[in-house]
Amino acid sequence: MSTYFPKAGEIARKWYVVDASGQTLGRLASQVARILMGKESPKYTPFIDTGDHVVVINAEKIKVTGMKSEQKKYQHYTGYPGGLRTEDFRKRFARKPELVIEDAVGRMLPKTKMGRQMASKLKIYRGEKHPHEAQKPEARALA
Repeated sequence: MSTYFPKAGEIARKWYVVDASGQTLGRLASQVARILMGKESPKYTPFIDTGDHVVVINAEKIKVTGMKSEQKKYQHYTGYPGGLRTEDFRKRFARKPELVIEDAVGRMLPKTKMGRQMASKLKIYRGEKHPHEAQKPEARALA
């Protein structure tokens, strides 16, 4: 008995629209990451990207619990001496709420080439409108 592995042509990727209004950031991110990895599909294989595309709308309407909005900080290093840059959650959320969701989801994906490929299937928009109507995305309610 041999194990079945899906071929590249057999993977039919679906498009889903997820409304982030009133959703908690971490719970939304973990469920979106599962869809991007393909863990919701019966053809899931750990070393093949079998995930679907996800369009997240209303990114500015997510919520965070506890004191995260006051205490959470994002850091990155520029590569130069003294180049550690820090930005507060509130400042980043006001500037670009799409980045907050993208960071949360991206950190739940594998840190490999395949993880970057999975992350490229995530599209995030601030408002209700998105340019992916031609793909006929299905609305997906997250638990």
